[in-house]
Amino acid sequence: MYKYIKGSLLFTVCALIGVMVFEWTQTHSTSAMLSACMTALILAVLEISLSFDNAVVNATVIRKMDELWKRRFLTWGILIAVFGMRLVFPLIIVAVVAHINPIDAFMLSIQNPSEYAKLMTSSHLTVSSFGGMFLYMVFLHFFINEDKEDHWVTFIEKPLVVVSQYKGIEIVTALITLLSIASLMESADQIKFIVPGLWGMITYMIVHSFSEWLENRDLVNSAQSTMMSAGFGMFLYLEILDASFSFDGVIGAFAITQSLVQIMIGLSIGAFFVRSLTLYLVEKETLSQIRFLEHGAFYALGALSLMMLLDYFFHIPEWMTGLTGAVILGLSILWSLYIDRDNRA
Repeated sequence: MYKYIKGSLLFTVCALIGVMVFEWTQTHSTSAMLSACMTALILAVLEISLSFDNAVVNATVIRKMDELWKRRFLTWGILIAVFGMRLVFPLIIVAVVAHINPIDAFMLSIQNPSEYAKLMTSSHLTVSSFGGMFLYMVFLHFFINEDKEDHWVTFIEKPLVVVSQYKGIEIVTALITLLSIASLMESADQIKFIVPGLWGMITYMIVHSFSEWLENRDLVNSAQSTMMSAGFGMFLYLEILDASFSFDGVIGAFAITQSLVQIMIGLSIGAFFVRSLTLYLVEKETLSQIRFLEHGAFYALGALSLMMLLDYFFHIPEWMTGLTGAVILGLSILWSLYIDRDNRA
């Protein structure tokens, strides 16, 4: 296991030193420096606990990639996850909400972190709707699948396989869910919820269809010789999937600290460990060995998507979200071991 996490451990040490140095330059206080380090560690643990199901879902896609695109996901992908989602994304959100440019948004995060946090959290409904609907579509696609033969919770999964013969049933189900939730909201908030939710669905359909087209098309050259390969489609799909997973964590982090630097460092440490866990699952073929682990990950993903969509009515603490996913994954592992024991008997 150590060989998979040693890079993440090295990054953790460097990142924590970096956040302490930054805090020292701002406050010249030893206690503030140590507090910043502890906050970053708490955020890292929170991110890891929320992302076990993310790692498993990632592994289901990565195992289909060739070695070239696996390396690109673990290098380019981590840069996008660290700097794109943990730094650039919050700045863009604040820039759009406050009608300022990203540089001014960054200066605001340094000079007036409380106002920055207020602007960031004000976008929670929009961001949660987009990310929640994207993840909900991923969840539906896994279970509403006429080719799916292996079932964990049969009374749920078998009927979903039956209805999969009706074309477009995933879209209809997602639309009914989106509009049903919106109908319970204040009229002023409905448009803020419905429009980004529709864009989340559209984004999923475009990226998923594009990825499938690249997988199925008859290339003249080998897939490894062109950027427009099936690996590229899966890479694009994974990056948007990763982004959707991280939306809630990025915004929820502002409940712990208003420092953009601490949030970026803490969540980035978590992102590195998630990549390490993903690689471990792929190379050790864990998904093949634990029969229902993949099912558990997608159930956990479905639970997360519904929590994001229902956040308007009641906020579920991040620790509870992570615990829910961990319990579902734990049950899937225990049931897999139980079934394997019966099969060997």
